[in-house]
Amino acid sequence: MAKRSVGELAEGSGPSGEAHPYAFHVSGPRNVSSPNWRDLINSSWKDSNYKRTVIACIIQAVYLLELDRQENKTEENSLAPNWWKPFKYKLTQTLIDERDGSIFGALLEWDRSAALADFVVMRPSGAPRAVLALRGTLLKSFTIRRDIEDDLRFLAWESLKGSVRFGIALEALKMAVDRYGSRNVCIAGHSLGAGFALQVGKALAKEGIYVETHLFNPPSVSLAMSLRSIGEKAGSVWNRLKSMLPSSGEAQTNGEEPEKAAGAGVKTSREPKKWVPHLYVNNSDYICCYYSDPAITINGSSNNGEAAGKENADPVNENVAAKLFVMSKGKQKFLEAHGLQQWWSDDLELQMALNNSKLISRQLKSLYTLPPPQAPPPPAAAGDKPR
Repeated sequence: MAKRSVGELAEGSGPSGEAHPYAFHVSGPRNVSSPNWRDLINSSWKDSNYKRTVIACIIQAVYLLELDRQENKTEENSLAPNWWKPFKYKLTQTLIDERDGSIFGALLEWDRSAALADFVVMRPSGAPRAVLALRGTLLKSFTIRRDIEDDLRFLAWESLKGSVRFGIALEALKMAVDRYGSRNVCIAGHSLGAGFALQVGKALAKEGIYVETHLFNPPSVSLAMSLRSIGEKAGSVWNRLKSMLPSSGEAQTNGEEPEKAAGAGVKTSREPKKWVPHLYVNNSDYICCYYSDPAITINGSSNNGEAAGKENADPVNENVAAKLFVMSKGKQKFLEAHGLQQWWSDDLELQMALNNSKLISRQLKSLYTLPPPQAPPPPAAAGDKPR
């Protein structure tokens, strides 16, 4: 079967026959092919550019699901389905905010019937069985109140766990994992939706369940973070002052010190498995740009190695906590730098930071902090007999 562009598979016109600006063939990706039998030999999903594009399109579909609902569109003229059908997925669940009835997320599953119609007899390697996608803020009268409420929640507390959307998304992800297994499920979000996806994915990771996660323009600005940064800077200044003062313990030597120093460099034999989310940020987007700030090591040097623009490069540092893809096109307008459409554009050039950023390290620290070792049980008394 001939390889077809996804643009040939989508339609969308207004009542007057003019194409809608959000129609897939108008604003969707151009040079991305629909799955076909060739993917059984060499799966397109193994290409991270293709995966990023498809997942971004599925998130765009969630925005359009809500717009379709607000405009009372029918199945015949709705815009959203054309953003997932070309990639052989189908809608199985919508996540609805009970406060205003708006759609803020959706669960899509691999559509086997649609795939078989194009002679794709099995799911291509790397394609998830299910994708849970979460949209960001939608500045429409029907949704703006609850969206802004959650935006302010993150701004104040750097947490979204108090929102009803968090519980709904977490429950939907758990059900998908129970049905398909964690390796076959993906969660993704844009802007506010990326904030939810990060915290929902982290909640599962704390239970030892690691789900592939893609975060587009995740929020990085909050008052809590600013106050924490001020505290860290004050602590750093105090530590420097203390290091300048003479200490009475400097001249003392203790036989226990070498043992402590020797033990400090010993690594535990059991390294915890790590959850590695994918973050896509634009340096011109003031909402997410702080993710690209490098972490500072103990010796004061920055830790932000990059993969020379190779998005498909694999992380080589054992301390990597996330794959951070950074796009920098110089000075851009905010709406362009924060928009979802940039992530499927043809001229996209990314650099992947291999090492931890300061903000990622802080947010994921609790996942990799080992609990204190348990004290050994007291020795049995001489008269005690084992039972």
